[in-house]
This record gives sequence, structure tokens and C-alpha cells, in this order.
Amino acid sequence: MAKLFDSITDELQEFIAEQHIFFVATAPLQPDGRVNVSPKGLDCFKVISPHRVAYLDLTGSGNETSAHLQENGRITLMFCAFESNPLILRLYGRGVTLLPSSPDWDTLAAQFPPFPGTRQIIVADIDRVQTSCGFGVPLYEYQEQRDTLTQWAAKKGKQGIQDYQIQKNQVSIDGLPTPLSKG
Repeated sequence: MAKLFDSITDELQEFIAEQHIFFVATAPLQPDGRVNVSPKGLDCFKVISPHRVAYLDLTGSGNETSAHLQENGRITLMFCAFESNPLILRLYGRGVTLLPSSPDWDTLAAQFPPFPGTRQIIVADIDRVQTSCGFGVPLYEYQEQRDTLTQWAAKKGKQGIQDYQIQKNQVSIDGLPTPLSKG
């Protein structure tokens, strides 16, 4: 059965810190728009306060989350226990995209390890914290984080990443502009 919390408790923050993967879900307003669910790994998620979280977003093949947040701000983040006791945690809220040109960038970016290909930081103000049993989530044994994305970005270099973002990250698959299209 689902349990609601007023905020991200210390226990839930510990649970978040133990997870090796989380999922981000957003959707456009248009009824035929595509819902986006994206898995995230690496050491890129931080609880800023009991009602605010942030994650460092690396350059990828699309930029749906950023486009959806710019359009309507809705975001859900989900953590599942794949090891130990079953639990699912969902954080619902409103998010924004911070680009490196943002005045808050340096303060937030300092909370994350440096990764080649860093694109933006997603910040979400959380208004609903909910857990559920997770009894149906299978057990998996964690091996390690993949380094494929960071190696790809390092090989491309700064200019190569910028060129890639211009080509692939300025518009969502539904044609919505992303904050990168303004720079």
C-alpha cells in the first residue's frame, strides 16, 4: 500500500543514496505527445533539501526532459530497490533546467563530480513523496556503473559535444524546443 510523506525524510534520503539507478518521467501537454521515461546512473543525484532535489544531466541522444520541463514543469523521479528490502519511492514535483550560463550553476555543479559531456542540471521542487511496496520488483545484483557515456563524451571533446547538442538536443521528438535552443 502507498504511503505519503510531507517531505523527503532522512530515511528516504538514505534509501536514495543507496540506489545505483533512478528513473525520470515527464510528458508534454499535447494529448498525442510522447511520455518520456529515462534511466539515470552515475553519481549524479542530490537531495538539496527535504523538498528539493537536483541531478546532473549528461549529453545524450535526446533532451525530452528539458523540453517537457520548459513547457509545463511536471516531473516524477522514481527509485526502486533492486537489492535488499523491496521499496519504490516516487518524488513528484515541478522542475526546471539550469544551463551552465545560469547564475546558480556554479553552486549546484560543485555538488557533483565533474563528468565530461555535462549538459545541464535538472532541479525539482518536490510536492509529493510517496512510497509503495515494490514486492513485484525483481532482485538484481549491482556490478558497476558503465563508463561508455563518459568515455564517448571525453572522446568527442568540448567542441564535439557542443556540435552534438546543436544537432541532437535543441528540439524534442515531438518538436518542442529545449532550453539549449536559446543559446
